[in-house]
Amino acid sequence: MADLLTDDQIDLALRDHLPEWKAVDNELVRTVKKDTFMDGIRLVATVAQLADAMNHHPDIDIRYTAITFRVSSHEAGGITEDDLVLARHIDTAAG
Repeated sequence: MADLLTDDQIDLALRDHLPEWKAVDNELVRTVKKDTFMDGIRLVATVAQLADAMNHHPDIDIRYTAITFRVSSHEAGGITEDDLVLARHIDTAAG
């Protein structure tokens, strides 16, 4: 099991590498707005493939063209390095 990151480690990662993300209730959270519903669905499909390859799956909420991703390591009880890696992959997919 991956080790939990400290608040300072999370804050540093968000500031330096993941500025679109926020730490909320032991999760990393980002909402991506796409131009169309289908653009959002394509993003979800891309993220699903990436997450499956990592065996680390985000919670995804689809609200028309707004897609919210919530990433945490449930078995560890919070945010780990695996979550930072997945968040970076989501950022790349989101463009």
